[in-house]
Amino acid sequence: QVRLVESGGGLVHPGGSLTLACTTSGFQFKYYAVGWFRQAPGKEREGVSCLSASDGSAYYADSVKGRYTISRDNARNTVYLQMNSLKPEDTAVYYCHAVLQWDYGTDYWGEGTLVTVSS
Repeated sequence: QVRLVESGGGLVHPGGSLTLACTTSGFQFKYYAVGWFRQAPGKEREGVSCLSASDGSAYYADSVKGRYTISRDNARNTVYLQMNSLKPEDTAVYYCHAVLQWDYGTDYWGEGTLVTVSS
């Protein structure tokens, strides 16, 4: 049974930091590119960051570049998102995503974790 479980969301003040984790099971994590999406209230889901399965290349949306860092631990089947200098506009439900490196039709989603940036 495939599972992706996000954790680490919560309420943080502007300028603060959070680290999200997505622990997975039920598939061969090391062969999957992994990433994070987010969906703010009333907006469409958008890609935030992703990390390849093979060469370690990473992508960041312009809105988070320089503030967010994605990483993975293949031994723990877990992907992380370190978020610094958080802004109110970062408020959203953050979703973990995994896609098979050579078959983009095979992918999985987590259920999301809420991040609220507010004073």
